[in-house]
Formats: sequence, structure tokens, C-alpha cells
Amino acid sequence: MPEICRFFGIVIKMYFGDHSPPHFHAIYGEHQAVIDIRNLVVVGGHLPPRALGLVVEWAA
Repeated sequence: MPEICRFFGIVIKMYFGDHSPPHFHAIYGEHQAVIDIRNLVVVGGHLPPRALGLVVEWAA
């Protein structure tokens, strides 16, 4: 899975040709979340609130 970005210990990755809806994966320590690109909603997994806020700010 190619790494798109890395900041504050958060890694953003994206699979090519992955299932719908369009999304990216955010990994922070032992936490992982799948985030819908269209509306920036977590569709799977969990991130701590501060890390999730940083990811949403990055993606906006």
C-alpha cells in the first residue's frame, strides 16, 4: 500500500483499485481508520480524537 503522507506519527496510505467508496487509510500507532474521501467520515476502524482531527484537517 503506497504511503501518501506522514505527519505527527500519522501515516496516510491508499490502495489502488480498492473497493468503493473512495477512501484512504490512516494509521497512528496501534490505531487504524478507513476514511471516506468524499465526506471525510470514518467508515471503519478508530483513531484517537486528536489524531482524527489532524487527519481531517490534512484531507480538507
